[in-house]
Amino acid sequence: MNILLPIYQHPVLVVLIDDNQSYLDSLTFHLDTRLPCKTFTNVEVAMEWIKAACQHYQADAAHPIHVGYDNETSRLEQRNATIDLNEIYSTVLNKQRFNTPAVLVVDYAMPQMNGVQLCEAIQDIPCKKILLTGQADEKVAVDAFNNKLIDQFIRKNDPIALSRLDQAINSLKQVFFSEQTNTLKDLLTMHTYAFLADAAITSLVDQLYQQHGFVEHYLFPNPSGILFIDAYGIAKLLVVETEESLTAQHEIAQHQNAPSELLDALSTCQVIPFFSDSDGVYDSNINDNWMTYCLPAQICEGKQNYYWALFDFPAHYLRDGIYPYEKFLLDRNILPSHPKPHSCTFITRQN
Repeated sequence: MNILLPIYQHPVLVVLIDDNQSYLDSLTFHLDTRLPCKTFTNVEVAMEWIKAACQHYQADAAHPIHVGYDNETSRLEQRNATIDLNEIYSTVLNKQRFNTPAVLVVDYAMPQMNGVQLCEAIQDIPCKKILLTGQADEKVAVDAFNNKLIDQFIRKNDPIALSRLDQAINSLKQVFFSEQTNTLKDLLTMHTYAFLADAAITSLVDQLYQQHGFVEHYLFPNPSGILFIDAYGIAKLLVVETEESLTAQHEIAQHQNAPSELLDALSTCQVIPFFSDSDGVYDSNINDNWMTYCLPAQICEGKQNYYWALFDFPAHYLRDGIYPYEKFLLDRNILPSHPKPHSCTFITRQN
């Protein structure tokens, strides 16, 4: 499954439903996913919790994007859509974002209601659904998949079932976030944010996730790039430029009588600027201090050459402070199920 970069992505909940608590305990212990798990043995309780969790999240932050119109009095076809892209990265202030039930893993054979019936009952909820089946249930699972009641099914007796489940959870998490903003992403990639649809930038983002331990990211509007957050709330900004956008930076700097060294560096794509104290562009007040706002440009070769650098993110952009993932885990007393060298599974249980 080839999933390009979602506009935003953060840790979410994996909900596991099976009438056998011992199996749930074993499953959460062995899963290698980095996402916290919430388990249920009672189907009705699970459905009530999932619906309430989605409603609570939507009430607190219905959507990180609000679309308005530049002229509310004219006919709809004559209006231009207006979008405040700052609302995307402001999601880091929402304490409920980590409680989003994004992936549901449900057993097929349960006494109260089978897994397909459960998925059908909550089909309007946007979480992705994985069905665990026995060998005899495969035809039912195929029919459920074809009817779009589930997104994937995995046989319990498959020798590599856990590995398949890990892979499916992580893949469907990305699908979940991609589907939230597909229409908006299509609009953005036609203009300033073409890098969102480039597999080379997706690979770069994945690499930075691994190197720096990031757990979430958000599209950043000015300058264009990706805001990364690690588990402790440390923020970094990946600024992504093209020759065209650096030329625009050069023209603004030239108009502001910038030093010749900066103009030369911009014209030859040698530096990436982040003028964080002047709305992202050069201002004459910066003068000879321009080097403190720039980093050497690195090149990412994709559909075109992208020039990038990773900056420390200034605190004044988020004055209320980031609500970090580690704080979320501590606030809810969610502890690692067992230590792992590079990842761990976090568990809460509710019967």
